[in-house]
Amino acid sequence: MAKKDCNWVDCTAKVLVLVGALNWGLVGAFSFNLVEKLLGSWPMVANLVYILVGVSALYRAWQWYASR
Repeated sequence: MAKKDCNWVDCTAKVLVLVGALNWGLVGAFSFNLVEKLLGSWPMVANLVYILVGVSALYRAWQWYASR
């Protein structure tokens, strides 16, 4: 299968979903929240990251559904 180039929205969504998945894995396995550790002193930025991760997951789910 040939590699598909992705635009900035697709690539950003992929990275944010990966960040969210890794963060949830760390929370579940070790009770360690990497986003809070890195951005805890800026709660509004941490909340923005969580919102962007959620929107990215919805976007990727919509892409997956639309491609079926």
